[in-house]
Amino acid sequence: MSVRSILIANRGEIALRIIRACRTLGLRTIAVCSEADRGAAYLALADRAVCIGGAAADTSYLDIGAVMLAAAAVGADAIHPGYGFLSENGDFAEAVEGAGLIFIGPTSDVVRLMGDKIAAKAKMRELGVPCVAGSHGALPDDPQLCQACATEVGYPLIIKAAGGGGGRGMRIVRDSASLHQAIGATREEARRAFANPTIYLEKFLEHPRHVEIQVICDGGGEGVWLGARDCSMQRRHQKLIEEAPPPGVPEANIAELGERCVAACRAIGYRGVGTFEFLYQDGIFAFIEMNTRIQVEHPITEETSGIDIVREQIRVALGEPLGLRQSEVTCRGHAIECRINAEHPFDGIPSPGRVESWLAPGGPGIRVDTHIVAGSEVPSHYDSLIAKVIARGEDRSECIERMLSALADLRAEGIRLNTELHSVVLKDASFRDARLSIHSLEDILRRRASSDRR
Repeated sequence: MSVRSILIANRGEIALRIIRACRTLGLRTIAVCSEADRGAAYLALADRAVCIGGAAADTSYLDIGAVMLAAAAVGADAIHPGYGFLSENGDFAEAVEGAGLIFIGPTSDVVRLMGDKIAAKAKMRELGVPCVAGSHGALPDDPQLCQACATEVGYPLIIKAAGGGGGRGMRIVRDSASLHQAIGATREEARRAFANPTIYLEKFLEHPRHVEIQVICDGGGEGVWLGARDCSMQRRHQKLIEEAPPPGVPEANIAELGERCVAACRAIGYRGVGTFEFLYQDGIFAFIEMNTRIQVEHPITEETSGIDIVREQIRVALGEPLGLRQSEVTCRGHAIECRINAEHPFDGIPSPGRVESWLAPGGPGIRVDTHIVAGSEVPSHYDSLIAKVIARGEDRSECIERMLSALADLRAEGIRLNTELHSVVLKDASFRDARLSIHSLEDILRRRASSDRR
C-alpha cells in the first residue's frame, strides 16, 4: 500500500509533533479538530484541517464514527491516534483496520490484550516480565474467596479496575475489615467509569518509584529498548516531571529489564512504540501496565538516545523494517521534562482562557514542545497540558539548572501556569538528592503548606 497521507486523530502539542514527524517522511497530514479548537494556529501547519464535532470530547475526539467519516472524506491512508482519547481503544483500532487503513500503533488484538490489565499482567508473567504479587485473574463475587485471596497476598493491598487508568478505579486496603467495602466501591466505580466492573488486587508497595522502559518494534521480530525513564513526580497519579535515565537505578538492571520487555514484544507480535510501566522499590521491578502508544514524556528519551521516536513509530507502522539494532542504541547525558499545564500551580485548578502573550524559553539544551502562540485559546473541555519544557545536560545537575533557568524565562499572560510548582520541586533537597517515590511531590507540597502556616 502506497501511503501518502495521515489523519491525526488528536489535538494540541502532540498533533503538531506528529505533523512535524510526517514532514520528515514526505507525508501529507490531515488534522481534525473540534468546534473549540477551530482556528487554532497549529492547524494551519497541517496540509488540511477538518472539524469533526462539538467541543465536548465525546462528540469529536472520542467519536469513532466522526473520525472514520473524516478519514474517508479526505482519503487518508493511515490514522495516527497520538496519546489519550482513542489511542488505546481496541474498537477504534479495529475500525481503522476494517476500513482498510493503517492504524499507527499495534494491531487491535494487541491493543485489547494490553488494555485489559488482568490479561496483560498474566501474559507478562508468562513471558518472564516481573510482576507484583496479586490475584491470578479477576476477583470473584464470593466474599470468602476474595478474603482468602487477600490473605494470601497480604496487606496492605490495592484494588484496581481492570479497565482503569489515569489514577481512577483504585483503592488501598490496609486490613481485612475494610476489604469488602473497598471491593464493592471499586467495582461500582469501574462499572460507571469504564463500563467494566472487573477488578483485581495486588500487593500495595508503600514507597515505590515509577520507572518505565521505552520500546519500539516493527512487528516482524525486530525490536529495541531505548533506555528508561523515572516518572515518580506525580500529583494525584498524574505525572508532572519525568527524567531519563532514572537516577540511582543500576544500568545493568535496566538493561536486563529492557531485554525482557523486547522479548515479550516479540512474543506477542508487537508493532510500534510502547512503554512498559513498573513500580520500583528495594531493587525490585513490578510490572503495572503497558501503554501501547506514544507517551507524553517521549521527548526525554529522544534527547538522550538521539532517535526521533515518532518518526520511527510511523515508519514501522507503514511496514518498513526497524533498521536499528540494540547495539546501535546509545543513551547519553540526562534529560528532564516539565509538563506545563494551564492551571493554578499549587491547587491544580485549571486556568482556561485566551493566551494574551507567550514567550517560550530557549538556550543550550532547551527544547519546548507546544502548540501555543500569542492569541491561542485554552479550552476548558480538555486536559490542561499545553506545553512541555525539556532540558538536556551532560549530567543531572546541569540539567536541573538549565530547567530552572528555562522555567524562569517562560512567560504567559491571560492564563496561569504551573511553572512555580516545578521550580519548587526542582529546588527541593529531596529531589536534588534523588530521594524519589511516587509520593514525593505530595510530600513536598505538604511541607511547603506547613511552612507557610508557621
